[in-house]
Amino acid sequence: MSDPTTPDARVRPGSVTISSYLLYLCAAIGVLGAVTQLATIGTVSDVYKDAYEGTTAEGTEGIATASVVVASVLGLLFAAGFVVLAILNNRGKNVSRIVTWVVGGISLCCTGFGIAGQALSNSMNVSTGDGPDPSEIQDSINSELPWLMPLSITTSIITLLALIVALILLALPPSNEFFRKPAQVWEPPVPGGAYPAYPQVPPAGPSPYAPPAPDAAPPSPSTPPSAGDAAAPPAQPQSENRPSDPPSPPPAV
Repeated sequence: MSDPTTPDARVRPGSVTISSYLLYLCAAIGVLGAVTQLATIGTVSDVYKDAYEGTTAEGTEGIATASVVVASVLGLLFAAGFVVLAILNNRGKNVSRIVTWVVGGISLCCTGFGIAGQALSNSMNVSTGDGPDPSEIQDSINSELPWLMPLSITTSIITLLALIVALILLALPPSNEFFRKPAQVWEPPVPGGAYPAYPQVPPAGPSPYAPPAPDAAPPSPSTPPSAGDAAAPPAQPQSENRPSDPPSPPPAV
């Protein structure tokens, strides 16, 4: 069951829970029916073999045996499907609810017409004119397995009622509300809580807090002189003792 403290929690109603339990019951009955049919397949095959002996249908008792095996496999598949659908329905999967209606309707038809289908298959097995009467074959099966027919009728009625109730419960308004997709709910901020910090993007250009750059940076001592500076000769300093004009000659005597 969902946690009711979360904002999008959905409390599973009792109609969905009961419907899942009924699906589990149908699955258990299906497994019981399949095991019972497989356990009695030898006796049923012997009854058909004795009934067809000496007739043109002799050797066709394998058809009855194959029909019992197919019915058992289908019963197990339906049982596994009911279990999976019940689990998914409890989790609020709307797709599983739709599949439950489809599979449940098919199972209702199969279960409701199970007895009639069995009588029809018996009549088809003795389609030849010299074959035994289907009622005689059924009487022989009932004499060998007197509990098989009452068990089959009882489980069929229980399965019918359980499926009908389970499908109706899934269509009730509380179930519709549970299977509806929850809407997104805005969560108000918790008092005293802090919002998550957003990443700070540095502004484009120089930072106002950076120190100002000097007017002129001294040249690096490791920088070699350029080629033009090396070619120029050093300037000769002017001597302060050199006269600017030549000395005048001495006066004559």
